[in-house]
Formats: sequence, structure tokens, C-alpha cells
Amino acid sequence: MSATLSADGRTLMVRVPMTIRKRGGRKLVVAPEGTAWAPERRVVDDALVKALARAHRWRRMLETGVNATIGEIAAAERINPSYASRVRRLTLLARETVEAILDGRQGAEVTLDRLLRPFPVARESQSSSLPAQHGIRSSERGSRMALTPSDNSAAIGPQ
Repeated sequence: MSATLSADGRTLMVRVPMTIRKRGGRKLVVAPEGTAWAPERRVVDDALVKALARAHRWRRMLETGVNATIGEIAAAERINPSYASRVRRLTLLARETVEAILDGRQGAEVTLDRLLRPFPVARESQSSSLPAQHGIRSSERGSRMALTPSDNSAAIGPQ
């Protein structure tokens, strides 16, 4: 950073070295040390929130007897029964994961596409495989997210 005063002494010019990078379609100012200029904003993934809401609504419909099967729900919603089943599995996510998604703390790797794949049923296994826990982003944790369990018998969904 450097500062110079104009010849008339009325204008101060400050030069700050920085770069502008695109991250996720947004521009981010990066300071010379490589750190972000401003803290990262939380971004709530609307598709994830909508899928969570649908999953819980469909679960309630099955529990109350409004619909007897996922097939009936799929027919009523005019969607594929396989998709309805995969979305319905989102009701098995750990509470901490759901809260992180609703707060926008889930990390960039936690997408609807990733969550529709098989994941561990045991909530303890989820906490070790999802970086959404406790607001920790995968970049802060320094690891990649793995939604496939090491023991396939603990997974839900088609193998």
C-alpha cells in the first residue's frame, strides 16, 4: 500500500494492491496476502431448503395417512417416484446438518445433487462425513466431503 499527496496538497491518492477473482459467479476482492477482503457471506441454497420442506411435508402426509405410499405422493405431485423417494430421505439428515443448510452454513460441496445420493443413516456417521456440521465449511476443515459411507450397509438408497 502506498499513499502520495498531490502537488497542491489537497488530494491524497492511496494505492492498495488487490486482485478480483470470480468465485461461484460472484466477484471477490482478495488482499495481497491471499486472504479475503471481507468475510464470506452466507448463502442459503433455495433448492436445498425447498427439498427439505418437501421431504418433511411428504413424510407428514405418509404418517397422517393422507397418502399411503410414495407412489401416491409422486402421482399427486406429478413427479417420478424414484425422485420422491430420494427427496424423502432428506428427513433422515442430522438436525445440525439441517440447521446449517437453513442458515447457509453448509459449505459449497453440500448440494441437492450430493444429498440425493446415498448417505449414512446413523447421525454419528453423518457428522463425520458432512462438513455442514456446526457451520464448518470444508475449506476451513481442509478436507473434501464424502457422502458415501465406508460401510455400504449403513447407507440408505440404491447401491
